[in-house]
Amino acid sequence: MKYIGAHVSAAGGPDQAVIRAHEIGADAFALFTKNQRQWHAKPLTDDAIEAFRNACQAHGFGPGQILPHDSYLINLGHPDPEGLRKSRDAFLDEFQRCEQLGLTLLNFHPGSHLKKISERECLTRIADSVNHVLDRTQGVTAVIENTAGQGTNLGWRFEHLAEIIEQVDDKSRIGVCIDTCHAFAAGYDLRTPEACTATLDEYGSVVGFEYLRGMHLNDAKSDYASRVDRHHSLGQGNIGLDAFTTIMRDPRIDEVPLILETIEPSLWAEEISWLRTQRLDTGNANSAVH
Repeated sequence: MKYIGAHVSAAGGPDQAVIRAHEIGADAFALFTKNQRQWHAKPLTDDAIEAFRNACQAHGFGPGQILPHDSYLINLGHPDPEGLRKSRDAFLDEFQRCEQLGLTLLNFHPGSHLKKISERECLTRIADSVNHVLDRTQGVTAVIENTAGQGTNLGWRFEHLAEIIEQVDDKSRIGVCIDTCHAFAAGYDLRTPEACTATLDEYGSVVGFEYLRGMHLNDAKSDYASRVDRHHSLGQGNIGLDAFTTIMRDPRIDEVPLILETIEPSLWAEEISWLRTQRLDTGNANSAVH
C-alpha cells in the first residue's frame, strides 16, 4: 500500500490540514504544527488537539500516514552553544506538539556547519541533538530529510544520513525521508527508470530501507548535481515522470507517506490521481500529469 498526499496548510488549526488533505483526495499528508519561520508558538489548546484527532479519525488518517515537518529555523548541528541550545529547545517543543496530537513521525532537516566546524563534528552534533530529544520524549520517530546540499547544509549524501543514524542510540526512533528534488540536485540521478532504481539501490546499501519513513515527491527546477533546492511540479522539471512511476512500482517504498511539495497546490489532486495510476503497468507511464 502506498499513501499519497501533499504538504497542506494548517492555517486555522491543525484540523484544517486534515480537511484540506481529504479535499484533494489524499490518504497521506504533511503539515507544520506551528509557524515554521518563528521560534515560538502558542501552545496547542485542548480544543485544537481534540479537533485534530477527531478529524483524522473521521477522514481515515492514521499516524503512519502523517509526516509533520519541524521549523526551518532549527539547526541541530549549530556550531555555537547558544544557537545549538535554542535549536534543541525548539526541536523538543516540536516533538512535544507531535506527542499531543498523537503523531508518531517528525521530519527535520539535519543541520549546517556554517563553516565553523568540520562536517564530521557537525554530524555528531546532529546525532547528539536527536539523542537529547529522544531521551526526553516518547513515541515519536525523528525522520531525517536528505538535503540538496545548498551552502553548508549537511545531509546531501546518503553517507551523511547513515553516519547520523549510526550515532543515534535508539535506532527504533530514527528514520529517513527521501526528497527526490533534493537527491537529484545533490547528484543522485533519477531521470530514467534505470537511474532511479540505481539511486534507490544505493540508498538501500548505504542507509537501508528499514529506516525509510517517508518520501517527498518533487520534480526539480534545479539542474542535476547543482546543489540548488528548487522544486517543480511533476513532469515539468528536470527529473521527469519516469522517476515517479518507478517509485510508485517499487515495493521497498510501501506503507510510508509519499508527500508532494510541488509548487502548484491547485495541481495536487491531479498529481495524486496520476501517481495512483502508476502503481500498476497501465501503459500511461509517460503520459502528462496535467
